Amino acid sequence: MKKMKKLNLFICAAAAAFALQACNSSNKSSTEMAKDSNANKDTSAMTSSMDTTANVAGGVMKVDKDDADFAVEAANGGMAEVAMGKLAEQKAMSQSVKDFGAKMVKDHSMINDKMKALAKEKNITLPDSVGNDAKQSMMDLSKKSGKDFDKAYVDAMVKDHDHDVNAFEKEIKNAKDPAVKSFAENALPTLKEHQSMIKSIQSKMK
Repeated sequence: MKKMKKLNLFICAAAAAFALQACNSSNKSSTEMAKDSNANKDTSAMTSSMDTTANVAGGVMKVDKDDADFAVEAANGGMAEVAMGKLAEQKAMSQSVKDFGAKMVKDHSMINDKMKALAKEKNITLPDSVGNDAKQSMMDLSKKSGKDFDKAYVDAMVKDHDHDVNAFEKEIKNAKDPAVKSFAENALPTLKEHQSMIKSIQSKMK
């Protein structure tokens, strides 16, 4: 009974936090705001060293807009993986799903920390909360329980990791900044491990 009360408090707190974030900045998501900030700091369109477009609050980025956009999406995805992993630890019925959720929290927290350090070095603005799509997924998941929760979470993780692996492989191929490319290269094996694990879990579900 005490565990159920704790779980209900966790879900209510998460729902309230997401609802509050959704109201900020005229309904713009945190990812959109981060990308807007980075666009203002992008110097790739400068026509000369005297161009004043770079004289903006917060200075300039040390990467171009495409690499910054990748960083924003990677940070957003990483935060979502951690948030949903915590929910899986609380709500999943299957032990393998609970364990996977715990792994998401641990591994993506580490990747997120590396992204934060890179963003600080390159003066990239990252989102301070998950985007609207992830918020909606979290809200939808929080309403499910038992096997329904497990299936919905696992399906979401398969979809997310297919997307993540593709995005990181594309960045490795197209990155202009060596440090951003190195970040993607170092993170990709972990993402592929997650992809393989969650597809194995999905294949065993009835």
